[in-house]
Amino acid sequence: MQTETDVKIENHPFDELEVGASAEMRRLLTADDLYVFAAASGNHNPMHLPKEDGDGDGKAEAIAPGMFIASMISAVLGMHLPGPGTLYRSQNLRFGDRAHEGEELVARAEVTAKHDDGTVTLSTEIRRVSDDALILSGEALVQAPVRKLVFEDMDVPGLVVERHRHFEAILERAKPLPPIATAVVCPEEPNSLGGAVLAAQESIITPILVGDPAKIVAAAGAAGVDVSGFEIIAANHHDAPRIACDLVNEGRAGAVMKGHLHTEDLLKPMLDKVTGLRIGRRFTHVFVMDVPGMPEPIMVTDAAINIAPDLVAKVDICQNAIDLAISLGMDTPRVGVLSAVETVNPAIQSSIDAALLSKMAERGQITGGLVDGPLAMDNAINLAAARTKGIKSAVAGQAEILVVPGIDAGNMLAKQLTFISHAESAGLVLGAKVPVILNSRADGRMSRLASCAVAALHQARVAGLGAA
Repeated sequence: MQTETDVKIENHPFDELEVGASAEMRRLLTADDLYVFAAASGNHNPMHLPKEDGDGDGKAEAIAPGMFIASMISAVLGMHLPGPGTLYRSQNLRFGDRAHEGEELVARAEVTAKHDDGTVTLSTEIRRVSDDALILSGEALVQAPVRKLVFEDMDVPGLVVERHRHFEAILERAKPLPPIATAVVCPEEPNSLGGAVLAAQESIITPILVGDPAKIVAAAGAAGVDVSGFEIIAANHHDAPRIACDLVNEGRAGAVMKGHLHTEDLLKPMLDKVTGLRIGRRFTHVFVMDVPGMPEPIMVTDAAINIAPDLVAKVDICQNAIDLAISLGMDTPRVGVLSAVETVNPAIQSSIDAALLSKMAERGQITGGLVDGPLAMDNAINLAAARTKGIKSAVAGQAEILVVPGIDAGNMLAKQLTFISHAESAGLVLGAKVPVILNSRADGRMSRLASCAVAALHQARVAGLGAA
């Protein structure tokens, strides 16, 4: 993200200034403003952090810090009056009402006196736009610039706040739903068990723990969690995945969650044509990724199951991802089918597959979303890159689902987003009767919760329960 001032900035040297001259600036206070100030200042007072209860009254305050508010006065002085070249000599402040996240403020400065030493006194104030309440007042003494300065534009490095707002929104949408009964297979070590318990504490799932009871209790002790209120079904690693399938087929479970076992061992019984969970589609994996700075969640598929999918497999990969995206609130999901190039090259199979998938979507063989390809990564997610290449489509530059050529590319892309772009990821297997939740040991609290919330939202839509 880049912040750039496109408007010309012009100052008012001491000789030009007149008593009574004034200037103002408006600013909408956002949650990111409060996080940025906390990070830059080191002031982590919970009174000033979104969603934190800083005084113990049970409500989040999200009060803008006084010195952050005061910085708006500095911005008026430095940008407008007197403008570039201005330096502070002194500033006094009197605080009135409090400002909060989501409120729009206007900061004003007015010249009240000029002094022989080249300094200028200005009255300063900040008011809330909605009701004109006085937030701050005071007086500034500044050294005014002596030369006329004009700047056509100012390039300032952009800031991306590593806040996972998309997952927060997904969790909020899942909260009104009844907890989804979830067969947790072999939760026999602290991380896999802890994720299930955490989701249960948030009322997203009701775990049914399938595995070795002694190991589960030992894992609970190591994780510091209580499992006494959960149903535990005794099973070894060979039988536990099959029992999870039985729970789904009996209607007792609406999701399956991976514990401490290999993914292939978990999925093998699900593929059984008689007792498994097949619905006629290939099993495919989807990462739902909350990438800081991106306007929407990014879905990457398939990055964990299908190693080198052919065209038939990619049809199911696309359709499963579209269905999940709709469950997450995307009306008409935009699917970018990735390749190394954005034109069809007979020597690059992924470009041929992408073009065919795009045409199949046009003909109704893939439904519910817009599919375009081949697209390279840049012109799939960046509008400027798409325009530079002359690509005009409803998907290019704004894809929400990225269909990768194979598991190598998908795995690398997902891990790059996680470890370079600081994304959080939720992982699901789709194509079965119910969503299958996959978490890795490295996943943090938000990833584990989001995986369960995504599964709950998807299953609720499939079951016709809806979501708030």
